[in-house]
Amino acid sequence: MTREIPKIAGAIALPLVGGLANAYLTLPELLRGHQRLNFLPVVPPKWMFPPVWTGVNAAMGYASYLVWKDGGGITGTAKLPLMLYGTQLALNWTWSPIFFKLRCFKWSFLESLVRAGAVAATGLAFFNVNKLAGYLVVPYFVWCTCTSLLNFEFYIRNPGEGATVEEESS
Repeated sequence: MTREIPKIAGAIALPLVGGLANAYLTLPELLRGHQRLNFLPVVPPKWMFPPVWTGVNAAMGYASYLVWKDGGGITGTAKLPLMLYGTQLALNWTWSPIFFKLRCFKWSFLESLVRAGAVAATGLAFFNVNKLAGYLVVPYFVWCTCTSLLNFEFYIRNPGEGATVEEESS
């Protein structure tokens, strides 16, 4: 078991470090630009996002370790599930710059829908290799669904934010 600890730590660290890097890169926009946005009344408090993202990222990382271990690494039955995992992880990391840096709420919403689909596919694929790993993805899928709904509301309530010239002129 002692030999597995660095592997587990690495699997958990990957999504956490990516999330921290995204937070660091988008924090100036978050602090500067969101004061003038039209927020919906049911937005969770700001303090809630870091611990929830930390929890779902850690669970997702541990789930990837379980699949890697039980599925024979990247050449065994874990190959497709881990490819789906990498895809949804990249989509997760792509969303923040689209939403916070570019302020393209429509495109970030569409990207969030694709991400939620990729997370669902990842969860199902993980479940086929390791049931606990599949269950560990469920909270992340629920969170992605909730954040997609919030993103949609941002888009509806702030139609001019991040719009292209063509969209603003129509």
